Amino acid sequence: MKAAGEPEGRDKMELLDAMKKRRSVRSYSEERIPDDVLKTILEAGLYAPTSQNRKPCEFYVVRDRETLQKLAAVKKAGAGMLAVCDTAVAVFADSELADTWIEDASVALTYMHLMAAGLNVGSCWCQLHLRADAEGADAEEAARRIFSVPERFRIVGILALGMPLKETKPRTLSDRDYARIHNVEPAKPQE
Repeated sequence: MKAAGEPEGRDKMELLDAMKKRRSVRSYSEERIPDDVLKTILEAGLYAPTSQNRKPCEFYVVRDRETLQKLAAVKKAGAGMLAVCDTAVAVFADSELADTWIEDASVALTYMHLMAAGLNVGSCWCQLHLRADAEGADAEEAARRIFSVPERFRIVGILALGMPLKETKPRTLSDRDYARIHNVEPAKPQE
């Protein structure tokens, strides 16, 4: 297994290679993500474009085990990886600053997801927007309480990060369904 931050045979992994390699990783070793690697992943989130360059996103980095356990409970199902990951990054966005907060936060999460894959760090997106906890309470509200952020800050999800227990196989061309691509041609003039 490659070390965190180790390039894939080139100086930098190409974007398409990272996209092929990116998988949702929910099982992690106890190895810590090196600080410089985590910094690079966070920088990717900061480089994410936002509508009209409003930059509504705030990134909450969690390495505290007790807080990670609380985050794992904010959703009825599908958040267990937060209890066992090394680091979680909750991306909140100011909904008063940008009405595109969902899109802006989603792009930031995706940039970090791809950077993690390029640096051999496992990651998994934990959706909170429009989700509930085991008692039916709003998962977004529960996350806001944990981080003590005002109601205008909304959250799409949290990115779980950790060193993967096992290496995942990259996607192949056969995994892609090219029938989903539709070419729209200009209408031909009638004679």
